[in-house]
Amino acid sequence: MLDTVKPSPDLTGFTRAEYDINGVRTVVHTIGRGPALVFLHGTGTFTGFEMARDWAKRHTVIIPYHAGFGESGDADAIDTIEDHVLHYMDLFDKLALAQFDLAGFSLGGWLAAEFAIRQPQRVRKLVLVAPAGLVVPSAPAPGLFEIAPQELPAYLAHDPVAALRYFPKAPDPGFDARLGREVTGFAKLIRSEPQGNPKLANWLHRIAMPTLVLWGAADRLRPTAQADAWRAGLRDARVTLVPATGHLVFEETPAAAQHVIDFLAD
Repeated sequence: MLDTVKPSPDLTGFTRAEYDINGVRTVVHTIGRGPALVFLHGTGTFTGFEMARDWAKRHTVIIPYHAGFGESGDADAIDTIEDHVLHYMDLFDKLALAQFDLAGFSLGGWLAAEFAIRQPQRVRKLVLVAPAGLVVPSAPAPGLFEIAPQELPAYLAHDPVAALRYFPKAPDPGFDARLGREVTGFAKLIRSEPQGNPKLANWLHRIAMPTLVLWGAADRLRPTAQADAWRAGLRDARVTLVPATGHLVFEETPAAAQHVIDFLAD
């Protein structure tokens, strides 16, 4: 099974564009036609964006790489969540996105929530997939460097094989460097508080748009119990748990992409 590993995401069919956003080279991939759906990725981009192909049947799916992640350039000045949100405000202005649906996974979910707090008028509907960022003392996430490398697949997926297929079968310094760069980028964002933003819960009430909180029922990396804390803080939220699924919701259970389609169509 591991013989078919592709360490780099397959972006066949996506359109690639580069933008200079306040001096930061920002790469955006787009696929599909229809109302705009922006997707903000998680810490590791190596799993790709296959779920976007399903969404693209009804939406123009816009996937930017965060500054310092994937194909986007580094930016020493962008090292807080606030910096990333302001960067995305500039990017969305550049793309002339007045209103759109917004989805984010893990780190991207945290960014999506923080963006929706600041510019709620631009977000029609919000999708948070196993989001990071909310500090939940009763259900803390494991520390970023507490997980041994050999244990990581079991944290990413309920069935570790579902995660292993995204890793190279032999030593690959290039893959390690790309992943290390992104993990380092995330580490900068949690240097003050490893669990996220202690003030985030205070401002969730500003997210008034309909919100889907989607989570793997067996998530060990971002404990599923955190979903209740998100639901309690959001004004109009529904929680959907995907059975027998870990953190990589769409990769382990591709059918979960349909939950997003159905929610956006309501």
